[in-house]
Amino acid sequence: MTLRKILLLAVVLLGIAAFFLFDLGRFLSLDYLKQSQANFEALYAAEPLKVSLAYFTLYVVVTALSFPGAAILTLAGGAIFGLWWGTPLVSFASSLGATLAFLVSRFVLRDSIEAKFGNRLAEINRGIEKDGAFYLFTLRLIPVVPFFVINLVMGLTKMKALTFYAVSQVGMLAGTLVYVNAGTQLAQIDSLQGILSPALLGSFVLLGVFPLIAKWIVGLLQKRKVYARWASVKPARFDRNLIVIGAGAGGLVSAYIAAVVKAKVTLVESHKMGGDCLNYGCVPSKALIKSAKLAHQMRHGETYGLHSTPPTFSFKAVMQRVQDIVRAIEPHDSVERYTGLGVEVLQGHAKLVNPWTVEIALNDGSKQTLTTRSIVIAAGARPFVPPLPGLEDSGYVTSDTLWEKFGELDEVPKRLVVLGGGPIGCELAQSFARLGSQVTQVEMAPRVMAREDTEVSELARQALMKDGVDVRTGHKALRVEATGGVKALVVEHAGAEQRFEFDELLCAVGRSARLTGYGLEELGIPTNKTVETNEYLQTLYPNIFAAGDVAGPYQFTHVAAHQAWYAAVNALFGDFKKFKADYRVIPWATFIDPEVARVGLNEQEAKEQGIAVEVTKYGIDDLDRAIADSEAHGFVKVLTVPGKDTILGVMIVGTHAGDLLAEYVLAMKHGLGLNKILGTIHTYPTLSEANKYAAGEWKRAHAPHRLLEWVGRFHDWRRG
Repeated sequence: MTLRKILLLAVVLLGIAAFFLFDLGRFLSLDYLKQSQANFEALYAAEPLKVSLAYFTLYVVVTALSFPGAAILTLAGGAIFGLWWGTPLVSFASSLGATLAFLVSRFVLRDSIEAKFGNRLAEINRGIEKDGAFYLFTLRLIPVVPFFVINLVMGLTKMKALTFYAVSQVGMLAGTLVYVNAGTQLAQIDSLQGILSPALLGSFVLLGVFPLIAKWIVGLLQKRKVYARWASVKPARFDRNLIVIGAGAGGLVSAYIAAVVKAKVTLVESHKMGGDCLNYGCVPSKALIKSAKLAHQMRHGETYGLHSTPPTFSFKAVMQRVQDIVRAIEPHDSVERYTGLGVEVLQGHAKLVNPWTVEIALNDGSKQTLTTRSIVIAAGARPFVPPLPGLEDSGYVTSDTLWEKFGELDEVPKRLVVLGGGPIGCELAQSFARLGSQVTQVEMAPRVMAREDTEVSELARQALMKDGVDVRTGHKALRVEATGGVKALVVEHAGAEQRFEFDELLCAVGRSARLTGYGLEELGIPTNKTVETNEYLQTLYPNIFAAGDVAGPYQFTHVAAHQAWYAAVNALFGDFKKFKADYRVIPWATFIDPEVARVGLNEQEAKEQGIAVEVTKYGIDDLDRAIADSEAHGFVKVLTVPGKDTILGVMIVGTHAGDLLAEYVLAMKHGLGLNKILGTIHTYPTLSEANKYAAGEWKRAHAPHRLLEWVGRFHDWRRG
């Protein structure tokens, strides 16, 4: 806390102390006011300007310091100055004093509160930014909530001081009028409770409800305005309750939920059921990773007391196994399964004609047009290909196209350049290196997996290099050249150009949402890298929703499925109850070896956001099962609220890290702390014990050492 803050806090505390020490509150009582009314009226008659100014100043000070007595002062305003002069005096003085209290709270307390509760405040501030003025106005209309509490609490948010003043000025006017008018009849008032009769209090409540009704009416008018250009084409009846565009994770779950609640739903997919995850992403990459890991273990058999044997294999057979696994899982996402669940599945290209009509160009060449009450867009994403000169002529592959192209190869690519150091690039670079490719990984950023802590990124880099990947960070790709039949990626590093020759180039620099080709432009639905949605996943048109990669902000299969629940339920039942998508606990994993998994904050994010954390770390090299499996490397790192066992984030590096993370995801989701994990029995010997031991490390650091000393003395005494 700065010197200025300390001085201001000292002044405030001295003022409060003086108020109670000298019993100044007796001057702000109803009895004193009634006894002194004649004297005050005489003073006002003699010196109206001075008395008005003194009253105004006193009111501002009392309100700014949150002293009890503002209600008495308001009555005094009516008793001394009358309704027409007392009302503006009280109105402006109370608003100014409230704003000063707001500013004092902000100046003295907000930084320390943000440091301690940054995550929670961030969510509150987002709400304040959007609807803060509206909710403040509602609170000001209802005098049930103490105004001094509102002043202090609002000061901790990011609401603008001018907004706070303006809304307070208007919102408190009704209550001010009631109290000032009551003050004009001071002789008839026996207690403050008598001013607010049940009937009057009910009127205030109705006033408070009015903004909610007004907001609903405004929302209705905005909705009519959005749909105005389409009013003439809105169907009187609809063919479907819901049409879902895209049969990836988001689309499949949306359609499934609709079918379960007996809605009439159509799912449209232009290519393969199951989307990117089944056909190009999660499933095939994990199948490849498993084959590559087995090849690695064979090559290092001595680790397990066996002979090391260079793996001999047909690369075509490895890639065939990948496709076999995809086909084994395909029935889970098949047309037949979803048809059996009650979903109408149409294979073709969907395009929005208007907010309620979808035109489908079926794969058999025919067309079908359907009307629907609601639509969920779950069109997914595609690999982003940077505009590098010469890249299009190089015959590059992406995480989508490599499975088909490499499936035709008899041998693993001899020289492979992987462009990109994110999770996809790292997983594939390590896998192909383990299968025998000479892999060069090029990343423009100073480190791979830049979203993770520096420590985690460095462990990932070491793991890749240990498997033979030539990791080149800080290298910016410039162009692709082909001379004499030799292809090369030209990069810039430290001001000089370098060339990396390759047989195959894998472009893995990220994925971009599919935003074109299905009518968003024609309907004017805003997009900015993803389809713009509100917290309910609604687009510009309240009946059109988006979920999954096309909506962001996360490009994970499990997040797409998570969003799909909100999109489907809001689409079908949003007229009665809507649910805000919840992103508080989002886990993810990168399946390199060792795996990297995390949920919540990591250290670099906590530092960037100014959130104080306590770090507890347990080394998996100490875990019995990891030692027995010759997998004794990595760690569990837990971030908690300082001095408490409340979990803010977890990072796990090690074998099966993605599986181990689930316990922490559950704990964070349901508000369970490390003490609960420590008190849970974990099977021995399993990797899951790492979670319990991490909790034990935290407990050890918070052991009551002074109490234990006395306990030790007690045991000494017991031994005589």
